[in-house]
Amino acid sequence: MTGTKPRRSLAAARRLVIKIGSAILVDEKSGELRRDWLAALAEDVAAARARGAEVVIVTSGAIALGRRHLGLEARELRLEEKQAAAATGQGRLTHAYQEALAPHRLTCAQILLTLTDTEERRRYLNGRSTINALLRLGAVPVINENDTLATEEIRFGDNDRLAARVAAMIRADTLVLLSDIDGLYSADPRRDPDARFIEEVTQITPEIEAMAGEAPPGHSSGGMLTKLIAGRIALGAGCRMVIADGTGARPLSAIEAGARCTWFLPAANPRTARKRWIAGALMPMGSVTVDAGALGALARGKSLLPAGVIAVEGRFQRGDAILVKSPEGAEVARGLSAYSAEDARRIMGHKSREIEALLGYRGREELIHRDDLVLS
Repeated sequence: MTGTKPRRSLAAARRLVIKIGSAILVDEKSGELRRDWLAALAEDVAAARARGAEVVIVTSGAIALGRRHLGLEARELRLEEKQAAAATGQGRLTHAYQEALAPHRLTCAQILLTLTDTEERRRYLNGRSTINALLRLGAVPVINENDTLATEEIRFGDNDRLAARVAAMIRADTLVLLSDIDGLYSADPRRDPDARFIEEVTQITPEIEAMAGEAPPGHSSGGMLTKLIAGRIALGAGCRMVIADGTGARPLSAIEAGARCTWFLPAANPRTARKRWIAGALMPMGSVTVDAGALGALARGKSLLPAGVIAVEGRFQRGDAILVKSPEGAEVARGLSAYSAEDARRIMGHKSREIEALLGYRGREELIHRDDLVLS
């Protein structure tokens, strides 16, 4: 099994998403943040950054922190009370992360998302661009669900699934779900002492899904079922996922040292999986026709620049899937357009440096970036 070890190593991660649940971040009895635990986690984050990994944190905890300050600890909260608690706790949560990361000279950046932001294409692209820019600038994005404004997300959503959507959005190679359980079992080990530990999952089958138990009581809104849903999203995006016990200090170091956890290992890398998705899962909303020079550049793995486009057809928006056609009208590729059809018509045939003057804003240099393009 030596060939599988690198696939189970956090040291191999280059873009790492860490999901932290309320049950391990906030003390259930006192409602206080576990600051010593968070400081130890920051050491792990700094170590990952030092070896060249980019790190994104998806965190729960705003409602759990805020409810104490509003005197709402003793009962089940109504929706508007959850939103009020989230509004109260979110600032405290982000400040705590910044305090924990500051000794390592790391800056955090708060991002609030809903699941809709990861499903609606244009909002998805804007979110992805923001996170990528923060990572490029050396920040640690700290993402939480926008509980203050969300409705269905609070009642039925969970940050396991949101973390997987974020990992897919930014093409992360590794997703870590830190929980109060050390992995997947054949049954709930809290109830069944004979439950068998599952070390590795490569496909989420109905048999695997049947192993999920109910969510434990307390602040957590997840449970194993939501983690398996996250696993399905991650594997589909070519992203490794690991479920691990996060209750102890420096949980990432513990995983790397061989602590028991469950690895979900995909068959494809993130770029391959994304290309498959673009090629087969999207309905093209229009097309562009390119000249011979652009055709040759695409064959060499280059992006499609506006200068090589000679015609634009259809009504599409930024982020929509479009076809790329040869001068003879044959489909040669498909991809995600960085511009609407209207703007594409205005910049076609022009150099990238002319885009700002033509449109009045500075957009991307490429009409379709090579990462968003699949040859037919």
